Amino acid sequence: MNDTRPSTPALAVWLERDDSLLRLRLSRPKANLIDAQMIAALSQAFAEHGDRTGIKAVLLDHEGSHFSFGASVEEHLPDQCAQMLAGLHALIRAMLEFPAPILVAIRGQCLGGGLEVAMSGSLLFAAPDARLGQPEIRLGVFAPAASSLLPMRIGQAASEEMLFSGRSLDAQEALANGLVFAVSDDPQAAALAWFDAQLADKSASVLALAVQAVRAPYRAEAKRRIEEVERLYLEALMKTHDANEGLRAFVERRKPEWNHR
Repeated sequence: MNDTRPSTPALAVWLERDDSLLRLRLSRPKANLIDAQMIAALSQAFAEHGDRTGIKAVLLDHEGSHFSFGASVEEHLPDQCAQMLAGLHALIRAMLEFPAPILVAIRGQCLGGGLEVAMSGSLLFAAPDARLGQPEIRLGVFAPAASSLLPMRIGQAASEEMLFSGRSLDAQEALANGLVFAVSDDPQAAALAWFDAQLADKSASVLALAVQAVRAPYRAEAKRRIEEVERLYLEALMKTHDANEGLRAFVERRKPEWNHR
């Protein structure tokens, strides 16, 4: 393990495989919340390594039993949500633009903003116990980045079912619809084995161009849609009674009272 800079309380960062594999590890179990601190740490790591010569892939994984319970609900409240969405969506754009494949290893819960971050990578490796979902609708809001990324990854109908119901998929269902690339008892080991077998002998510069080539239309559409949906979230959703009621009810640990406005 070669440390490239001191790890933050939120994220461990290092290089391995002769500095060709960037390792990022969410380091605040049990929840590994995708809050402002985690977003800043991830953004800094991708920015610092985007121009580093020789990186052939990134492996994003996590400490603890769960990848992430999602974003901080408190940061979704009206006085913070614009800043929170700006930071999260900037991170997602940075991941979409990163010049190497991003592999993601997932155990346990991968929800909300956690799944949005995972989907911004290339290939998802999941443990049999993984549960992947966008439960935002249950709080009276929707998931802007997921609304943009999911249809391009798994199709319209499957995306609508996930986003409208708020239910989570198990690993096998996520594998069947293409959200997950592989299911393994040890997803981190599976991702490392795939890197060693498929990427380790490749040219980093050619891989960077291959990533650019295959991701260009997906990246352009995702960025356009995220900007559009972020505007819908801030200018329409957050002006409704029920969005504010749902978020407050969650924070206050009570059942929301919808008035459908």
